[in-house]
Amino acid sequence: QVQLVESGGGLVQAGGSLRLSCAASGRTFSSYTMGWFRQAPGKEREFVSSIRWGTSSTYYADSVKGRFTISRDNAKNTVYLQMNSLKPEDTAVYYCATGKETDWATEIWEYDYWGQGTQVTVSS
Repeated sequence: QVQLVESGGGLVQAGGSLRLSCAASGRTFSSYTMGWFRQAPGKEREFVSSIRWGTSSTYYADSVKGRFTISRDNAKNTVYLQMNSLKPEDTAVYYCATGKETDWATEIWEYDYWGQGTQVTVSS
């Protein structure tokens, strides 16, 4: 059974940094894409970033490009999202997800397993 467990969320001031982690188990992740999405109150869940495990190709939403970095640790089956220069508009619940290996993978339907989410709050 595939399990994704996020951690690392919290409260931070604008301009600060956080690193989210997503520990994955239950499948051979070398053949999959891992993604991060976020959902703010009253808004739809939106794509943040993804990494194609086999090639390490990375993709970012325009809103986070240059501020966020996605990476992976093969040995730990863990994906990270380093978030720098955080803004109040980055406040949301952040979700980790896994799906079929493909480039970009920006749509919710491209992922078949999701974590429970971790809250990120950026104060102004």
